[in-house]
Amino acid sequence: MPSLEPKRGAGGRRPLSAPRLRAGTPERAGLDPTELAHLADEVRALTAGPRPWAAGAVVVAGRGPVIAVAEAAGWAVRYSSCDPGTGAGVELPPAARVPMTVDTPFDLASLTKLFTSVAAVQQIERGTLGIDARVGAYLPEFTAAAQHDITVRQLLTHTSGLRPELPLYDCPDDTARLALLRAEAPLAEPGTHLYSDLNMLLLQCVLERTTGLTLDVLIEDGITRPLGMTATTFGPCPGAAATEDQRRPWAKADRGMLRGVVHDENAWALGGVAGHASLFSTGHDLAVFCRTLLAGGSYGPARILGPDLVELLLTAPGLGFAVDQPWFMGELSGRGAAGHTGFTGTSLVLDPATDTFLVLLANTVHPRRRPPDSRPRAATATRLARAVRGA
Repeated sequence: MPSLEPKRGAGGRRPLSAPRLRAGTPERAGLDPTELAHLADEVRALTAGPRPWAAGAVVVAGRGPVIAVAEAAGWAVRYSSCDPGTGAGVELPPAARVPMTVDTPFDLASLTKLFTSVAAVQQIERGTLGIDARVGAYLPEFTAAAQHDITVRQLLTHTSGLRPELPLYDCPDDTARLALLRAEAPLAEPGTHLYSDLNMLLLQCVLERTTGLTLDVLIEDGITRPLGMTATTFGPCPGAAATEDQRRPWAKADRGMLRGVVHDENAWALGGVAGHASLFSTGHDLAVFCRTLLAGGSYGPARILGPDLVELLLTAPGLGFAVDQPWFMGELSGRGAAGHTGFTGTSLVLDPATDTFLVLLANTVHPRRRPPDSRPRAATATRLARAVRGA
């Protein structure tokens, strides 16, 4: 395991700053312009036709401190509702639709987990949280987690054995929701990989207990404010891309067409601030997040983590981050690329080996959810990988 002592520059001092992102040509970024042109064309094609992969999409990609691609396609709002009989969207008149722009915020869904994970690793760096400490040491009232000796590392690596989710949205109040979480025992033996939203909800509880601060404050103070990520926030976010006409039986709650309020039913039930899914952000802000991690935790004059802690975060199996997953990373996988996807259609990949990053944001659940298809995510990542090789 990498050392938890942050690396320092020449003379034992940390570098004073890391270059900020700037727009530039593919050639300036050391990328093949033909491959990137294909990437942009393919993203536009994803939003075309009567039943597109997504109503709209934004792609931001680059290498080093250069953003070589920043494109928007389709619609932030295309449908008024979903026809329950046909499953098709009821389209708004063209004049009533809202075009997608590169500055459109998106409901990040599970990309929120990356911010919760960074917030946790910041506390590990500061010594206020032990990576191998038992959850029960911080939250003794979480009796099931305490009884099974679930650790902070297991929460971060999805090896606690906890089931993927609980129906917190069906609980009558916060007291009942908290009681359900406290009593939830692992479904699998701790140490077994089982992706679970509950890991990040428990981690949120640990962070809030150990710091005395709520998760939204921790993320704003520790990540978004120092990095200048002014478009990254917990909802409501009125200008965001629309998500779902959320109704039973295809959804878990009856809320109607959603825009600017969190899509995930559990995050909604928890008041819109949840460790697993509740942030909104833009392509540019997420590019800053990627660039910060590729630069060892620094961006401009800000430093949110030391390089060794970033290495710990991104090294397989990853802390919150997925590592080398070809199903959404395409040919960027296999060399230590890290990233995540979100249920609403969001994803990001950063590749330390080539110093590249890719943010693909789409509202694939507009106007309703359907079986996920990550082939377009993998295809765009492959285009970026080939742009590196063809440069």
